[in-house]
Amino acid sequence: MRSLVPFRDINVHASTSHYAFTSPSSPSAQTLVIERPSGDLRLNDGALLGAKRVSSIAGILGIIKLRLDKYIIVITKAQPMGRLKGHMVYKIIATEFLPLRERTLHDPDEDTYLTLLKTLLKTGPMYFSYSLDITNSFQRQASSNPSQALWQRADDRFFWNKFIQSDLIDFATGASGLRHHGAHQTGADPFILPVMFGMMRITTTHIKSTPLTFALITRRSRHRAGTRYLTRGIDEHGHVANFNETEQIVVLDDGTRGMGGIGSEAGMQHGTKGGFDGQDMQVLSYVQTRGSVPVYWAEVSTLRYTPDLQIRGVETAVDAAKHHFDEQIRIYGDNYLVNLVNQRGREDRVKKAYEQMVRTLVSGPHETTQADYVTKEKLHVVEASQKNQEYDRLHYVYFDFHNETKGLRWHRAQLLLDQLKDGLVQGQYFRGVDMPGDSQGRLEVRNRQNAVVRTNCMDCLDRTNVVQTMLARWTLTRQLIDIGILRPGESADDDATFQILFRNIWADNADVVSRSYSGTGALKTDFTRTGERTRAGMVQDLNNSITRYVKNNFGDGPRQDAFDLFLGAFLPDSSGVGTSQVFVDRRPVLIQAIPYVLAASFFLVLISSFARPKPESTIWPLRLFTLIWLAIGLWCFRFIYTHGVLYVNWPKLNTPKWANEGYQETMGAIRKDKFFGPFVARHERGASNARISHLEEGKKRIQ
Repeated sequence: MRSLVPFRDINVHASTSHYAFTSPSSPSAQTLVIERPSGDLRLNDGALLGAKRVSSIAGILGIIKLRLDKYIIVITKAQPMGRLKGHMVYKIIATEFLPLRERTLHDPDEDTYLTLLKTLLKTGPMYFSYSLDITNSFQRQASSNPSQALWQRADDRFFWNKFIQSDLIDFATGASGLRHHGAHQTGADPFILPVMFGMMRITTTHIKSTPLTFALITRRSRHRAGTRYLTRGIDEHGHVANFNETEQIVVLDDGTRGMGGIGSEAGMQHGTKGGFDGQDMQVLSYVQTRGSVPVYWAEVSTLRYTPDLQIRGVETAVDAAKHHFDEQIRIYGDNYLVNLVNQRGREDRVKKAYEQMVRTLVSGPHETTQADYVTKEKLHVVEASQKNQEYDRLHYVYFDFHNETKGLRWHRAQLLLDQLKDGLVQGQYFRGVDMPGDSQGRLEVRNRQNAVVRTNCMDCLDRTNVVQTMLARWTLTRQLIDIGILRPGESADDDATFQILFRNIWADNADVVSRSYSGTGALKTDFTRTGERTRAGMVQDLNNSITRYVKNNFGDGPRQDAFDLFLGAFLPDSSGVGTSQVFVDRRPVLIQAIPYVLAASFFLVLISSFARPKPESTIWPLRLFTLIWLAIGLWCFRFIYTHGVLYVNWPKLNTPKWANEGYQETMGAIRKDKFFGPFVARHERGASNARISHLEEGKKRIQ
């Protein structure tokens, strides 16, 4: 019988000629064999003999090819996170790389690739389920085809390991290989495990003595994934940076108690659910999204606290924006585009570009502006004056978050909620009731969400988190009133215990999304957790801001490389093995040396400042020594600050075009310097573009 869900128990049989993967709980299932060292895949009826080592794993994460070898990445440890509708969800805790051959040639780039991948897998929050499609919202699950394998139902945007599963997927679908070309190898389906990147919290609680399961899932898109200042705006395919879908879920009458849940292990293996406590299970779900402003824009790090902002003409991004909103409208329905950037200073350029884009897309744009004593543009709404096309389902709402909430007046965010209420009511939410007689465990849809609020600020992090939490709280209260748990006029916040739980889960969500993009926890989470802005929270925000500055300038390059490598945006080239062309620092030696000279001068000035000369000795040589090194240090600091683009830790695999342009422009200015230029040219070895030569090593792959 064909298994539609992944095996929950897999044994790996390793030998010098192959790796064999079997499921002990399914002895009649075929064995997946990966030949060594070729990487060819085949299915075998029955187990293979001759294995030197047998180990148990939680699943196959994927197969990736680097410069020297292919590696099978297996999940060796997974932590249960709780049950949703009876299905256990797991977090990946540990992985292992199984090489297809023993390396006979040492290559530094290969070692760096492995380090990048292992760091990403160790720090990146990834989740999976053997029987529940966690890449899709409950509403999309209700419309999926239960006769398909779990990986075939997965949402392409949130199927994070799809690239490294491509060998298995191609084999299963008959897209590769000669022996079974064109034939679907159903025996391979249970070995393909979809993994989601993001945040997952599942907890059992109660409101007014009504037991329920409360869950929050944030799914990060694998398209245009990356770090804060290295991925902004939109690409030509319509994918925006830092796109996340957040689903708030309430499950009633599921009988779940802690990790025990209600479904037996055997039932879970086949994707079915357990019993109930006498009532039909209900699922309430509400989805929001966030994503970067859909125009071509970038922020170029130069070591200054505020990066340089670049925005291309809006007309150049119209086609890309159409691709983006075509998908958003098709999946979610009406889009309420909540923009929270500042209307003053540098962010105003991003605001105006977004509004110009919306005016271009909708029919006969109608605009209204509200002002108050705080600002002349408290709210700015752009909508279509008539419904002639799909893009007329876009509703742009600008809210001057910074000025309205300045001075700890966080309650004024309610002004945005008041503006959105009509859209929230019309947009509805998802409600499904379990069908006890359905062997697939499907839900009978009672209500569908037909609109989504898409929120953004500059980073789509801190301000966005505050607004999404507010909207989620309001919708939850509405849901509980509609099903009779709360009476009209009551609020979910009236239950103090649940209020604390709700706030902490949403604050945890803010931290997870922020760490994935910026490298630190979110700002303003003290307000999310307590409902108040505190001095301790401000101190924590200051610490996070400083940490972000350091990481974004000096640590995000390798993080971006890891994303590009894992997601297939960069394909390693096997040519030139052993020459280490990719990760070597090719800046002129003098440019590399200046930070070390700065550190040395600081150290020597510090030592000389505390040195105590003997009474009979003259003091002016020590003072002269100190002044000389102080002058050298100040010159080095000024040089680094002035030419900061040379000292940002850029990605080595897919260096952004604007970073290369900034590098070349800065080096050109240095070469023209009368004093320093001749020394740089002398040590540059004639390679003006040597630092970016690694771009020839990789190729883009769009999945």
